[in-house]
Amino acid sequence: MPATWLDRVIGFVAPAAGRRRLRERHAFEAMLRTYAGADIGRRSAGWNPRGTSANAELALALPSLRDRMRDLVRNNPHAAKAVSTIVVHAVGSGIMPRAKSGNKRLDRKVDALFDAWTKVCHSKGRLDFYGLQTLVCREFIEAGEVLVRRRSRRLSDGLPVPLQLQVIEADHLDSAKDGDLGNGVNAVQGVEQDTFERPTGYWLFSVHPGAMRPVSTLPKGGRSSRVPADDIAHVFELRRDQDRGEPWGVAAMAPLKDLGTYEEAEVMRKQIEACTVGVVTGEDPEPRLGGTVGADEERQFGIFDGSGFRVERFEPGMFLNLHGGQDIKFHSPVATGSFEAYKRVSLQAIAAGFRVPYELISGDLAHVSYISGRLGMQEFYRLMEQVQWQILIPMFCERVWAWFCGAAYDAGLIPTATVAVEWSPPRMPAVDPFKQAMADLLDMRAGTRSHAEIVHERGRNPDDVLAEIVAFNAAVDAAGIVLDSDPRKVAKSGVLQVSEAQSAAPEQAVGSGQPKT
Repeated sequence: MPATWLDRVIGFVAPAAGRRRLRERHAFEAMLRTYAGADIGRRSAGWNPRGTSANAELALALPSLRDRMRDLVRNNPHAAKAVSTIVVHAVGSGIMPRAKSGNKRLDRKVDALFDAWTKVCHSKGRLDFYGLQTLVCREFIEAGEVLVRRRSRRLSDGLPVPLQLQVIEADHLDSAKDGDLGNGVNAVQGVEQDTFERPTGYWLFSVHPGAMRPVSTLPKGGRSSRVPADDIAHVFELRRDQDRGEPWGVAAMAPLKDLGTYEEAEVMRKQIEACTVGVVTGEDPEPRLGGTVGADEERQFGIFDGSGFRVERFEPGMFLNLHGGQDIKFHSPVATGSFEAYKRVSLQAIAAGFRVPYELISGDLAHVSYISGRLGMQEFYRLMEQVQWQILIPMFCERVWAWFCGAAYDAGLIPTATVAVEWSPPRMPAVDPFKQAMADLLDMRAGTRSHAEIVHERGRNPDDVLAEIVAFNAAVDAAGIVLDSDPRKVAKSGVLQVSEAQSAAPEQAVGSGQPKT
């Protein structure tokens, strides 16, 4: 980098400052050469993004993003399929807890109590705990965030534990509560915070703002009220350490809308083609007049039916009779060969925006092999594990477990308010179930996984499965039946196993002509 005349002047007057100036100029120009995305030139002249914070961006865009995503999910089949696919793989049959306090008697009691409470935990009485997981996951994927409120109940309500859960859509948050609320209290779009930016309260409307009810009929005149943060589980994905969540597929919203518009245009074009079969042309030496149309008007416009009435609309299979028609010209529908290719490319972009494999959104498995399908699904399974262990479990499941244990302790049902817990998300579907089962068997034989862990992944309680096995084996032994699937008596190869007592039996059984056991 050559020195300019100004560099030489500065270097003559202040050599140290001149050296620093040259070093800084060299570093600045090297940075511009390294980051092509930061280049300021003709091609990037229109690329001027704003450097606003995440909360500032969401304050302006979140209502529109949430409403548009919901509209897409309601009316666009690909958006509906993407959201459903994520929820199915993230929750499945449910993320199951298991008490792990170390006290087996206490753990069995807590597990039984939780299992009974899950059936009545919904404040509206429609879903169990695992159905609530599906609802919570779907809402945070579709709307970007969801709130779950703890609702304490009376002992006289007859619940196993005096506690229920209320799922609240993010629209209930009063975004107008933003900034300084007075008395040193600060809020970010309805989320009240302390000096360490930890949530201390949520300002919620008691009725959904979109319920379209007169303000005079709303509780407190439609004003929001504060709910302590200890009573709220706020579930959303943090992308930039923000305080509100954005819908999952924001990057795919514009391509989804464009694809829907393109498909509508294609359907309309085909409908227009089907409305007219042909046109009758040529000169008619004796023009027919009928209806209410005069001769001058007919010669001016010239599109009428056989009775002389002007054609106001087209219908499928229709012929147009032009004035003086003597010839027929048939329309030839135009085939669009690029439609399938365009839709495939668009769906690939949409799938990337939703972070879902293209094959799961489109259902197109024509170009998928066993290896490519398995490799594509592995990345998606890892993403779903992130959703389970970094969003659903810490933000929702752990919070509900703490509420449950606290309510059970206050009701005198368990001796402690905190019980350690272990969560078991559902197993991701295996591409090859036989190979997956063999892998599980090898893991158990090697001691890297327990039988209880594998049973939990399949949505069952290990204690229940063990009790079923004991009862079944007792019934089989009482009936004197030996099953090929019984590992106590038959080896994996199908050979009957010999007990130690049988192997020590005298050999005279062979001499007497009797077969050896």
